[in-house]
This record gives sequence, C-alpha cells and structure tokens, in this order.
Amino acid sequence: MFDLGWNPLLSTPSYPAERYALLADTIGRILRCRGDVVLVQAEAVVALEAVAAGLARPGLSALNLVTSPYGGWFGQWLRRGGASVRNLVAEPGLPIEIDAVAEALDAGPHIDVLAVVHAESASGILNPLPEILALAHARGIVTVVDAVASVGGHRIDVDDLGIDIAVIGPQKALGGPAGVSALSVSQRAWDLVLKGDPPRDSILSLADLKGWIDDGRRVLPGTPAPLEFFALEAALDRIEAEGLENVVARHALAASATRAGLAALGAPAWVPAAKASNLVTAVPLPEALEPASLIAAAGRLGVELTEAVGTAPARLVRLNHTGPRAAFQTVLSNVVGYGAALRQTGHPADISAAAEAISAGYSR
Repeated sequence: MFDLGWNPLLSTPSYPAERYALLADTIGRILRCRGDVVLVQAEAVVALEAVAAGLARPGLSALNLVTSPYGGWFGQWLRRGGASVRNLVAEPGLPIEIDAVAEALDAGPHIDVLAVVHAESASGILNPLPEILALAHARGIVTVVDAVASVGGHRIDVDDLGIDIAVIGPQKALGGPAGVSALSVSQRAWDLVLKGDPPRDSILSLADLKGWIDDGRRVLPGTPAPLEFFALEAALDRIEAEGLENVVARHALAASATRAGLAALGAPAWVPAAKASNLVTAVPLPEALEPASLIAAAGRLGVELTEAVGTAPARLVRLNHTGPRAAFQTVLSNVVGYGAALRQTGHPADISAAAEAISAGYSR
C-alpha cells in the first residue's frame, strides 16, 4: 500500500488502473485459484445477482440449495432470467442434508447448475461443501458457491474443490470494505455464461468483466469508486501480513472458545462444531425469552448481539466473532455479556465458568 498523501474523504484520486490486476491476483491466492478472478464494483449481493443474470436463460436447469434468504434470492434471480429452478430448502437455521442433495440430483431431470452458500452468517451454520461439490462433479454440473461469509474464516480451495464460480466479499472475515466484491470463474463457467446472449453494458454483466480479462486486465468498465479499492488493497495487505492460514486459525479459535464459553455458561450452541461456521455462533434462547429482550439487555451492557436472520422458528441469537472481532477480548465480551443479559432476564448463567473456559481455550 503506497502513501496516500491526501484526505481520504475529499478529492480522492483515481485508483491506479494497473493495480486492479494485482488485487485480482491477491484474491486468487486467497481463494487458491489459478484461473480468472474478476472484480465487481459493488457489494457482494450484486456480484451474486450478476452470476445469476449471467447464467440464467430458458432451458437452463438449476438446483438451488437454500439455507437463508440469500439462497432464496439467488433462485429468484435465476427464474427471472428464464431458468428452471428447484429449491432444496433446509430446516430453519440448519445446514442442508447431503442425503437430500443426492436424492434431489438423482430425481431428475438433468441439472446444469448447482448453487449453495458455504457459511451462513444468518444462522452460524456451515454447509457440507466438499460433499456437495463431489455430488455435482460426478454429474458434470457447474457449481456456484457463495463464499462471502466463509472466505478468510474457512479454508477455500477453489481449484482443489473444483468450484466453477466462487463469490466473495471482503467485509467479513477479511476485514475489508463492503462496497466491492470479487468472483472466480472457471473456463467451464465462462463457456456457459457466454453461450447465447448474456447481459452487456451492465453492472450485472459477467460478459463485460470477461472483456476486462481479454483486454489485458487494464481499465475496469464503468467508474470504480476509488476509496473502496484503496480500502480493499489495505485489507488484503493486512491479510497477507498476518498470513491467510493464521487468519483462518484465528477465526477457528474464536469459534471454539465461544462454544466452550457458552457450554460452561449453560447455554449450548445451536449446532455441533462440524456443522458450525467460524464467523458467528448461534445460540437458542430459553423458552419464553424473546430475542429482543435479551439483545436489549446485552446492549445496555455495551455488548452487541443480533437475532438470527430468516430462522424465526429457531429463535436464535448470534455472537459475532468475524474479522477483527475474532479475538480474545471480543469473544470474552460476547459470552460474558450474553450471560449477564440472561441473568438480567431472570435466567441462570455461570459467568465465571464461562470466562475460565474461554481463557483456557486461548491459553492452549
């Protein structure tokens, strides 16, 4: 990252066009991808919609695995483009079951595209990505993986897993800006995108981004927001300085310490560790305790808890240990704050035992 030498909020200079390719290469290293990586000048939900717009067309058949509202939106976008979509919806707040995926694929007709969210920040679950991808590969299906929440918090190996399209956003585990995103695209996925009449001259146009690659990765289409790219560069510099493996390990430690603290508190986590994301930990509330009441009690103590999204029947509260928050002090504050809020609402909680469990986890 070079010295800026200017007010970052006023009269921002253009981000040097020759550095876009360097950013893409850095993201490729994070994703362990030797293929094409393209930058999208918007939040990751736009990149996901662009993927749907680029793939969707009459005659295309997709299996869309839904474990949150994000997966539901992806199916809607595919249908809007004329694709035939079968949604396989998981139980509220839970990962998709691999046996259900196999049954859906075997039921026919042939599926061209399979889409799945890797880690769900909405509910703190982790879908069984390697197993899902193995089923898709055995049937020659193009795969789309929403890795927005998982990149940096979990190991993502695009080439080894054979992911055709992986969409990421730097605002979560990578600790970067929300206004820019990226995706990796295999040659097989490009062949499908460029077949027919894909969108052009649009922020949703993957074909335009392929033009950027074919033109030597020089000037991105449109007018990129320079602050977002300067911020992305700074975030990626920080990731490379810490080391990606260390970033992933830091998130894994934060998740395991959170779970240990909750167990000692007497409030077990929502799903087993093998089915849980490293980014947030969800915990079910005691009967008759409304999420809003507990969240408000924690807020009065200066601790931010949030309700799980799209999982109303499960009544979950999330403890966030994503990005810079994947650290001892935040994990301790989250769990102690949760325990104190439980006490304030009339429920028992062994806060001392929770603090000791978290400290023990970080001492090993």
